[in-house]
Amino acid sequence: MIKRRNTRPRAFDPDPDAPARCCDMPSCQEPAGYRAPRSRDALNQYYWFCLNHVREYNAHWDYYKGMSPGQIEAHLRADIGWDRPTWAFGQSAKGAKRATPNEEDILDPLDILGQNRRSRAERARAQAYQERVSAPAALREPLAILGLSWPVSMEEAKSRYRALARKHHPDTNNGDRNAEERLKKINVAFTIVKTHLLTESLEKAL
Repeated sequence: MIKRRNTRPRAFDPDPDAPARCCDMPSCQEPAGYRAPRSRDALNQYYWFCLNHVREYNAHWDYYKGMSPGQIEAHLRADIGWDRPTWAFGQSAKGAKRATPNEEDILDPLDILGQNRRSRAERARAQAYQERVSAPAALREPLAILGLSWPVSMEEAKSRYRALARKHHPDTNNGDRNAEERLKKINVAFTIVKTHLLTESLEKAL
């Protein structure tokens, strides 16, 4: 049985269109069988190297070398659309407006924009922490009346309420009407804080 000869070129076979000359690497006398682009602005102009030197050249090739993050982003966006203009679905080309790029929609495999994302994440964590340590809007006035800071426990609120109730009770102030009014505000403030803390406790238990 005659075996059919495989005529497909192997992965590392020299380019059949390679010129009959030596490698472009200075002082190299090996045949130039492999091409490599001269620069990103001259992708159709080539150096011709031997196998060892084309491997070395490719290992150090950086298409985006010398470009700023903004230029790289613009280039990646252009590549995604094959360098063609794009517009939102449902809009015509005439009615389309140039939109501000959304960083979250940008493919960023090199994490070029990662620093901005990490900064935003840190700010979000700081804001979340501030929200935890800042009293809810509905509790700010009641806490001020009770002389408490947020966060506060039920025991702290009860202890503070009892102390204020004794201090401003009319019986201990010779029936002072001002003390009575202050005590009414203290009662309302404590009820609001107590209700919030009980609700919060139930939600955590569920």
